[in-house]
Amino acid sequence: MNIAVYPGSFDPCTNGHLDIIKRVSAIFDKVIVAVLCNSGKTPLFSVEERVEILKKATSDIPNIEIVSFSGLLVDFLKENNAKIVIKGLRAVSDFEYEFQMALTNRKLCDNVETLFISASTEYMFLSSSIVKEIASYNGDLSGLVPDELIPIIKSRFGFVNN
Repeated sequence: MNIAVYPGSFDPCTNGHLDIIKRVSAIFDKVIVAVLCNSGKTPLFSVEERVEILKKATSDIPNIEIVSFSGLLVDFLKENNAKIVIKGLRAVSDFEYEFQMALTNRKLCDNVETLFISASTEYMFLSSSIVKEIASYNGDLSGLVPDELIPIIKSRFGFVNN
């Protein structure tokens, strides 16, 4: 079985993330979306909430598994019999960091490959940070995140549905 892992914080999940998930699910037998539990950050959503949100957003894709993880990505890959890491790229600035991480993962485990997937044009600007910034000013999140997620994100900033 050809298994790929798409790791990230997904805080919150955006339509850009979902675009990458849908596109790679058509290429691999199984895609594990691995939600990073990073104790060094204070996320908007708990890791459990992010997992649940992603499960709802990907419920129509049969070969997707959503799980959380902490620790080294290469250890997670080994535990899940996966050798492919998926990384979405929006710009050259993303590539520099992700390339360094790919080389590091390859050094730690020589059979790990990282595949870079270009963001679709309509999502090249989109990041979780931008979504949080817009939401913090009660801005319009339409088209940026799944519609069902908009009231949940807005409520984290003290805004009621409008």
